[in-house]
Amino acid sequence: MSTGTVERRLVVTEEAGLHARPAAAFAQTAAGAEARVTVARADAGTEAEPVPARSVLSVMGLNIRRGDEIVLRATGTDADHVLDALTKIASPA
Repeated sequence: MSTGTVERRLVVTEEAGLHARPAAAFAQTAAGAEARVTVARADAGTEAEPVPARSVLSVMGLNIRRGDEIVLRATGTDADHVLDALTKIASPA
């Protein structure tokens, strides 16, 4: 269990990207965590401004599609756990 900041970079494999239902599930999962979570789009290795992962509108505003790379950051007691859950939404096996 981490109490610091944890970062994870991943490629979105969810068919719909992070739009509509996946974005809502993503934001709801982030909102249920104690950790503060942000998400940013990473294009060609350059990271865009991170937004709060708890906001459906902020997540949808990133226009993240399947195949896009994102950077998740979580700070707090359940940082690892929430990033695991968000990874399963954005990049299901």
